[in-house]
Amino acid sequence: MTHQKRTINKWLRYSFAILALSFGLISCSEKPFYEKVYSFKGNEWDLSQKPTFKVTIDDTTATYRFVLSLRTTSSYQYNNIWLFWHSQTPTKEKVREPFEIKIQNSDGTWIGKNSGTIIENQLTFADRKITVPGQYIFTIEQAVTVENLDNVLDLGLSIYKANSNQKE
Repeated sequence: MTHQKRTINKWLRYSFAILALSFGLISCSEKPFYEKVYSFKGNEWDLSQKPTFKVTIDDTTATYRFVLSLRTTSSYQYNNIWLFWHSQTPTKEKVREPFEIKIQNSDGTWIGKNSGTIIENQLTFADRKITVPGQYIFTIEQAVTVENLDNVLDLGLSIYKANSNQKE
């Protein structure tokens, strides 16, 4: 076998291995335990609109990753958005936490994923432990000092189960 053929065969083997690994990673992609998207009518988030996400979590041995996704248009006029995240546990305990999602850098460039005129930004809470099984209610309230936020498309919540010591 010539040196050129060995080089080609070696290249083909490496290419096949990379291709097989890529397909394996794609087919094993992580699927959310819970996922819901709230779309804003007319691409406007009014102060009175408070998207609510109800999810039952029974596995208290696992940790969870919560991902809040906000999609705006490129015409969104602010460089951030402030939110209040309201949580209610199965025991009716309530907590309200403020969070900021940065949308643009100070130079006007987009921080999130940009696809044409749609910008997606995410706020991730990793390694959250749920200690009480049951239904949780998460309500998101916009906390910007204007009545209506224009050019806001939707808000989504995805919850990923990170690990578990027991099978469900």
